[in-house]
Amino acid sequence: MFNNLTDRLSQATRNIIGRGRLTEYNIKDTLREVRIALLEADVALPVVHEFISQVKINAIGQDVNKSLTPGQEFIKIVRNALITAMGEENNELRLNVQPPAVILMVGLQGAGKTTSVGKLGKWLHEKHTKKVLVVSADVYRAAAIKQLEIIAQQANINFYQSNINESPIKIIKNALNEAELNFYDVLLVDTAGCLHIDSKMILEIQKIQTELNPIETLFVVDAMTGQDAVNSAKVFSEQLNFTGIILTKVDGDVRGGAALSIRHVTGKPIKFIGVGEKNDALEAFHPKRIASRILGMGDMLSLIENIENKVNRRQVENLAKKIKNGSNFDLNDFLEQLKQMNNMGGITNLITKLPSIDRLSNNIKLKMDDKVLVGMEAIINSMTHKERKKPEIIKGSRKRRIAMGSGMQVQDVNRLLKQFDVMQRILKKMINSGDINKIFSNIKGISKLTKN
Repeated sequence: MFNNLTDRLSQATRNIIGRGRLTEYNIKDTLREVRIALLEADVALPVVHEFISQVKINAIGQDVNKSLTPGQEFIKIVRNALITAMGEENNELRLNVQPPAVILMVGLQGAGKTTSVGKLGKWLHEKHTKKVLVVSADVYRAAAIKQLEIIAQQANINFYQSNINESPIKIIKNALNEAELNFYDVLLVDTAGCLHIDSKMILEIQKIQTELNPIETLFVVDAMTGQDAVNSAKVFSEQLNFTGIILTKVDGDVRGGAALSIRHVTGKPIKFIGVGEKNDALEAFHPKRIASRILGMGDMLSLIENIENKVNRRQVENLAKKIKNGSNFDLNDFLEQLKQMNNMGGITNLITKLPSIDRLSNNIKLKMDDKVLVGMEAIINSMTHKERKKPEIIKGSRKRRIAMGSGMQVQDVNRLLKQFDVMQRILKKMINSGDINKIFSNIKGISKLTKN
């Protein structure tokens, strides 16, 4: 999401490195570059003005911390300004109420609202062990109710069967009654999306909001629409008392301006971001982590949480036992590791959370693509059972057959076999020294610290 902004800010802050002191004169050019970077990222003009003003005031004449260089001090000031723009802290859902806690989802049509209902339901069920019921009050869009039913099944959460012949008010009353009778912790209500700022639809949502008195009303907005996302959020905030924002499609080719502008314009916090199409691709929004990611410092805390939540611990332990007992790490095992990497969001998602990624050359960044994982899986899937068990038998004619079957080149097959060989040796060394257990215990320990 922030690739271009990260590159531009990294270039701008490099200009200040090596300065003896931060002065109005020597930060002038850097501030201009930062301003251009923000404008190119589609950040709202008032936000840009306030951001630059805050950085300038805090930077000029700043007594540089003895442990930091002036360049590092300036980056710290920029990071603090980014955090301020996005809202300081993560704003959690207010669930400490008499159940069921009602969460109302609103937004424009096509923003990913129904999908976000499923993602949020899964997140609440798995991360907070909540008993969740979802219901659709959208009686206008064809198959909207059926879509939510399928999404709920995939997310392993409960679905209340509504009917297009009923009024939205009757639907939500019945769903609330169902949630109360069956002791649900959370009721998630999906409303009809507006094609534009439709006063009739706004009035309907206001009636639903009055009837339900939800603990949270979340506005779902598509980050790819840039300033339009901010403008629509502003209009909705004036007519609906929503409590937070879910920013969807942040994994797409967007410039990041919505994330930096929307809090300032609406006064409402971003609570979640959608980072992919899968039903687990939802992350709590942490301004400090996002600010670090924008400045190329990585986001190790989110990466650690990702590993803890999505790596199959039992599978790794079984693999360790297998190798300790003298069996080889084969290509079936390698395929499982690739699938686990996909579960964590793929290469693209992982590398954005690693520090100093902006220092890598564009050539290397281009090679770090999720298509690489897809190609590797295709190659292994084109092998016979015997070839996966004994990769050493894969020679010339077999390589050509595998390449043709996977739609890849022979050199791609060679590359995979070489990577497999390296991973096989590293894993064997780690398991024999007990490092895998250390890694998991460290992840567990660090993740506990981040929650305190």
